[in-house]
Amino acid sequence: MQHNKVLILDFGSQYTQLIARRVRELNIYCEIHPYNKIPKEIDTYNAVILSGSPVSVRSIDALHPDLSEIRGIKPLLAVCYGAQYLAHFSGGEVAESNTREYGRANLEFIKTNEDFLENIHEGSQVWMSHSDTIKKLPNKGVLLASTTDVKNAAFKIEGEPTYAIQFHPEVYHTTDGHQLLHNFLIKIAKVAQDWTPQSFVEETVENLKAKLGNDKVVLGLSGGVDSSVAAMLLHKAIGINLYCIFVNNGLLRKNEFEDVLHQYKDMGLNVKGVDASARFLDALAGISDPETKRKAIGRMFIEVFDDEAHRIQEVKWLAQGTIYPDVIESVSATGGPSATIKSHHNVGGLPDFMKLKIVEPLKALFKDEVRRVGASMNMDAHLLGRHPFPGPGLAIRILGDLTAEKVRILQEVDAIFINNLKSWNLYDKVWQAGAMLLPVNSVGVMGDERTYEKCVALRAVESTDGMTADWVNLPYEFLQKTSNEIINKVKGVNRVVYDISSKPPATIEWE
Repeated sequence: MQHNKVLILDFGSQYTQLIARRVRELNIYCEIHPYNKIPKEIDTYNAVILSGSPVSVRSIDALHPDLSEIRGIKPLLAVCYGAQYLAHFSGGEVAESNTREYGRANLEFIKTNEDFLENIHEGSQVWMSHSDTIKKLPNKGVLLASTTDVKNAAFKIEGEPTYAIQFHPEVYHTTDGHQLLHNFLIKIAKVAQDWTPQSFVEETVENLKAKLGNDKVVLGLSGGVDSSVAAMLLHKAIGINLYCIFVNNGLLRKNEFEDVLHQYKDMGLNVKGVDASARFLDALAGISDPETKRKAIGRMFIEVFDDEAHRIQEVKWLAQGTIYPDVIESVSATGGPSATIKSHHNVGGLPDFMKLKIVEPLKALFKDEVRRVGASMNMDAHLLGRHPFPGPGLAIRILGDLTAEKVRILQEVDAIFINNLKSWNLYDKVWQAGAMLLPVNSVGVMGDERTYEKCVALRAVESTDGMTADWVNLPYEFLQKTSNEIINKVKGVNRVVYDISSKPPATIEWE
């Protein structure tokens, strides 16, 4: 099936991936490409969206896309930097704002009888995030909407299907952002809403059959949503030629190795458990730097999979449950100007000594999309509802160097925290939760004796895809009970704190 699709040109905005998510929520397939690497098959796209950017159009570093095969030919929506680019280089004027235009604003003027603004009313809240502003519209520009401080908040180009906005429709705080994208993509661009979880499963399975043929594939299972959904897609495609390996790296949650193996018994998968905990802990001995830890874990996973693959005759592929946020945070999403945040153990190429090719069925999906795909295959709701757990495991929740004793402490703390969330019916209200072992000791008193023991931080966030997250306001009574239980039951801990940082500026994990 050939989908209708939308091209998003990335100028390095932190919100570019949110644009993609909002488009996909409309059941429309979209792709993100860097502004300077426009696909040659541009005629296969039904519409184009220009993202925002941290760069100013007035600077010598302004980013210049080649829009010669897009402008006036394809329906075009320019967001923030994109809008300012159209104005600045097409006869308009962009200048530095007297005050930085950042945060909530309300539309106070909306041009009537415009499909682009259908069902959007004056007073509608929008989200601004820019330090430049459009002082004069470009040639043939027609004003569509204003706010109190931004006269040219939205405009179109007369005689072509080009629309531009200085605010961000993709963020939660733009209350009618979904409607605006619906108006542009469906009413104006006439893009078909033909991309659904069911269609993704059907097409992915067919593509995997064609790509893999009768080849054998080894898959690293983690027990989480991503690798499990990837396994089911591959199982549908190649059946007994899929060999699943679940590795105990010594950095799992308490009893997780046994629990996960039991969980997979009824899924029809060929799963082998491999206890490599000693190998991982030896490889991590004395390492404190978080990036070095991640890369060491990645190397060790590769070595373990390579060893196991050699025990299976003629394996040609290594499958991974890599998803889009993993790729985005490890490298620029598609080679564009965004910055690397942190490395992920399952992102990147294989070393030369390993002769396996990589297959990643989910690398274009966000976490919420992965869950919907799993639900469409009737996978167990309990499995699909599991909180995300980092591939490097507790290694990046133990700040500083690792020891078996530190792992034991954190496993005990984590078990109490997660079990209490479940018993208080809070687990399903949280997107991800875990505990961090901090590299500090603090003074405490237990009985009549002075203690000098570890401090742990609890973290619980709400999110939909991991790209942005906010801390969860857990009940004080819950935090009090959990803190007391941890300090009383986990030897080596005498202080518990709760992390109330959002992402951004913080990340969900501490390392």
